[in-house]
Amino acid sequence: MEEVKPDKQNNPNRCWYAVYTIVRHEKAVDNALRERELETFLPLREVTRPWKDRKKRVQLPLFPGYIFVHSTVSDRLSILKTPGIVRILGASGKPLPVPDEQVAAIRKLLESRLPFDPYPYFNEGKKVIVIHGPLQGIIGIILERRGFNKLILSVDLIKRAVSVEVDIESVELT
Repeated sequence: MEEVKPDKQNNPNRCWYAVYTIVRHEKAVDNALRERELETFLPLREVTRPWKDRKKRVQLPLFPGYIFVHSTVSDRLSILKTPGIVRILGASGKPLPVPDEQVAAIRKLLESRLPFDPYPYFNEGKKVIVIHGPLQGIIGIILERRGFNKLILSVDLIKRAVSVEVDIESVELT
């Protein structure tokens, strides 16, 4: 008789959790978790690195040392046993979920192919929603710097952020 496994992908109790890894082990951890059939999200950015004889484009983690795992609390032990994982972020020894909309915003930014940069984390400012363009529906903080408007998308639990330039006409206050 064939064993029936519960469908992990459609479990309504699944949340996004931030996992802290050994730095520069993010891709290996991502692969190991995927082999265990866990849904992961490792946001990457492309940068140019000088080598001895040339410059090379490489994919580096947007948030060094962090990867996101979409799972249930019951998967915690399995996740923690993965080589390269230090801990699941949380409070008082319990994992805290990352809000779905924060993960979705970072995903949508990466899919948009708009140029973006890591940005120092902060959570004060005018909250806006993007009403036009490839980032439509994303909520972030608007910041004006040197005549440009930057939309700051933050992941509060890991205290990291990313910025993307936006047209002020494409956002409105929430």
